[in-house]
Amino acid sequence: MTTLDINHRPYQVDLAGDTPLLWALRDEIGLTGTKFGCGIAACGACTVHINGVATRSCITPISSVANRKVITIEAIAAGPQGKVGQAVQNAWVKHDVAQCGYCQSGQVMSATALLQKNRQPTDADIDAAMAGNVCRCGTYVRIRAAIKDAAKTLA
Repeated sequence: MTTLDINHRPYQVDLAGDTPLLWALRDEIGLTGTKFGCGIAACGACTVHINGVATRSCITPISSVANRKVITIEAIAAGPQGKVGQAVQNAWVKHDVAQCGYCQSGQVMSATALLQKNRQPTDADIDAAMAGNVCRCGTYVRIRAAIKDAAKTLA
């Protein structure tokens, strides 16, 4: 039995320690906002925050997150990170970022992690933070605009 701190709430899961966090979140806990994309940490759809760091949950074993705080898209606009998460989500809507929407939870999680650390990101900062978050619909220009807009509202 492993206890996980997910969205400021403890969950006990009876899974092998090498089970990817993604599957604990989706299949055991029922938080389906975090998506499965590739299973090899290459697309970013499964991004969550672990102790404030954007992390790919598809390759993160649950044994490595016991005693660490995990935040998913379901709680990104609540708690201590809420102001930044809400600003990012509002900017996403304002700039009509999502098309199919599949990658968007991972995109929002990566953008929020960036703005939690850097409220005035350059284009290079945005590129570095968002590298590895793939959008098959190609909304990268809108993603960049939304991140810059969210940064302005947080300034």
